[in-house]
Amino acid sequence: MKESWRWYGDLDAITLPEVAQSGAAGIVTALHEIPYGEVWSREAIARRRRQIEAAGFQWVVVESLPVHERIKLGEGDLTGLFDNYRQSMRNLAAEGILVICYNFMPLLDWTRTDLDAPAEGGAHCLRFDAPRMAAFELHMLGRREAVNDYPPQVVEAAGRWFAESSQEERDELLDSIMAGLPGAFDRYTVDTLRQALRRYDGVDRAALRANYKRFLEEIIPTAEELGMRMCVHPDDPPRDILGLPRIVSSADDIEWALNAVPSPANGLTLCAGSLGAGPENDVPAIAARFAPHVHFTHLRNVRHDPDGSGSFEEASHLNGVTDIVAVIHTLMAEEKRRQAEGRADADIPFRPDHGHELAGDQGRGTHPGYPLMGRLRGLAELRGVIAALRWRDARAPSDAGA
Repeated sequence: MKESWRWYGDLDAITLPEVAQSGAAGIVTALHEIPYGEVWSREAIARRRRQIEAAGFQWVVVESLPVHERIKLGEGDLTGLFDNYRQSMRNLAAEGILVICYNFMPLLDWTRTDLDAPAEGGAHCLRFDAPRMAAFELHMLGRREAVNDYPPQVVEAAGRWFAESSQEERDELLDSIMAGLPGAFDRYTVDTLRQALRRYDGVDRAALRANYKRFLEEIIPTAEELGMRMCVHPDDPPRDILGLPRIVSSADDIEWALNAVPSPANGLTLCAGSLGAGPENDVPAIAARFAPHVHFTHLRNVRHDPDGSGSFEEASHLNGVTDIVAVIHTLMAEEKRRQAEGRADADIPFRPDHGHELAGDQGRGTHPGYPLMGRLRGLAELRGVIAALRWRDARAPSDAGA
C-alpha cells in the first residue's frame, strides 16, 4: 500500500513541508486553477511535478482531471472537449503521471450540509443531514417534486428547520453544499443552480449512463495507448441529489461502468466512505468483488443516524460502519497477486480521506474535510492496521505448521 496525501497546491493552507511530517511518500493533486475543459499544458504539469519532487514526494495520482458538464449532459459538439481531455492525458503521461481519478456526478461532487458538525472529544466533522438537504431542495430551490425523494418524517423536519432558520443559516447551508467542488470554478448561487438544473431536464439515469459510456469510449483507448489507469470515484453520497441521477452508487453500478468499456485502463477508485454512506452497500464485499480493477483507494469511515433518515456523518477512520481492516486486507492480497504477475503497478496508492478537525486544525482555513491533524491521525491508524496485517501474514505459514 502506497501512503499518499491529497494536496491542493497553491490553494492549500497546508504546506508540503508539513505534509512531509506525515511520512507519506506520494502526493495526490490536480491543477485546480485551470477551468474545466481546458488543456493542462505539459509545462504547467511539469512545474507542479517539480514542486512536489523538490519537497521529497512523488506525484502518484491526479485527483481530479474533471469531466466537463457538457460531456455529462451530452450537449452539443463535444469534439473539442474530448480532444482537450485526451491532450491533458498525454501531457500527464509525458511527465510520468499515469493514474487519473475522476467522477461522473452531475453538477456537484461530494455533498454535505454541515462542514463543522460536533464530533466526539470536541472535534468537528462533515455531515450530511437529510432534513437540511430536503429543506434546501424544497424550500430554497423550490423543487417541489423533492417531496417524493425523502421519507415523510424528513420532509416534516425540513419544513420545521426552514421555518426556524435565519437567512444566515440558509446562506451557510448553500455554502456547505457548494464546498464539495474542489476547484476555483463553477460555484452556484440558488438562482444559478436552478438554471444549471434546468439544463438536465430530460437527462434521466439511462441518458446519463449513455453519456458516461460515450466518455469511456472516447477516453479509454487513449489511456490504453499511454499505459494510464482511469479510476472512477463513486458518487458521494450514493443517492440521487437535486433530482439528478447518480450512476456510480452501488456494486451493480460499478459493474456496469467497468463492463461498459472493458479494459485494464477502465478502473475504480475504491472510496470506502462514499460507498459506506449507502446503508445497502457492503464495502468489504465490494472491495473483494472489484479488487482487480482498483487503481487507487480512499480510506475513511462514516456513521449513519439510526433513525433511517439517510443522514450520516464522517466517523474516525476505524470506528464507523465499514470494516476498514477487512478492506485493507483485501487490497493487500490484491497487491500480492499483482506482484506475483510481475506488474509494475502492483502497489495501490491510498490516502487517508477526510478527517475530523481536531484542536490544532480549527481556524486554519483548510479545505473542508482535509485538515492536517485529523488526517495525520487517520494515516497513523491506517498505517498501524497495515503493519499489523503484514506481521500476521508473515507469521501465518509458521503458525500453521506449528
